[in-house]
Amino acid sequence: MIITINPQNPQGRLLTKVADMLTQGAIIAYPTDTQYGIGCALSQKKSIEKIYRVKQRNPKMPFSIICADLTHISEYALLSNFAYRTLKRLLPGPFTFVLPGTRLVPQIMLTKRHEVGLRVPAHPIAIGLVQALGRPLINTSAKLEADSQALVNPEEIAELFKGTVDAVIDGGPVPGKPSTLISLVEDVPIILRQGLGIF
Repeated sequence: MIITINPQNPQGRLLTKVADMLTQGAIIAYPTDTQYGIGCALSQKKSIEKIYRVKQRNPKMPFSIICADLTHISEYALLSNFAYRTLKRLLPGPFTFVLPGTRLVPQIMLTKRHEVGLRVPAHPIAIGLVQALGRPLINTSAKLEADSQALVNPEEIAELFKGTVDAVIDGGPVPGKPSTLISLVEDVPIILRQGLGIF
């Protein structure tokens, strides 16, 4: 099912419709400020496990989490003053930050060192979905692990993940490049992957 949502001014009734699906365990594809992502509600462990299987991804490589804002992030990550100032300066934007996770983060979403990747994308649909859902969304690029490039065409995403993804949100074109991945665990920024975000 492809659901077209206005990327500048997302229709509230459609966001609520998708949020209701996510609450029931749905897996969706949706646009962010970097590329299309595959995700589900953070509370749906079976759906998270299914995404790992479909993407053929190593379970030791957790997905990132999309939060609505900095206050939301502080529920799921331990923020030092330095980390807080850094996030406040750069978010929302095309960055994923690795931080120590709190107890609210499911074990399946944490690294061995109990770290978690968090995003606040500058995209009204992604943020609108998290707000309508009332909890974070899982985020991983719309591709199989063996593929180098994530898909940016909603029809192609629907075809690739047919039978797995319950809905594809068509929010128009996205850049098609990954976010910049930065570790702030030790209060010394370490760029783990250079993407769209300029640090």
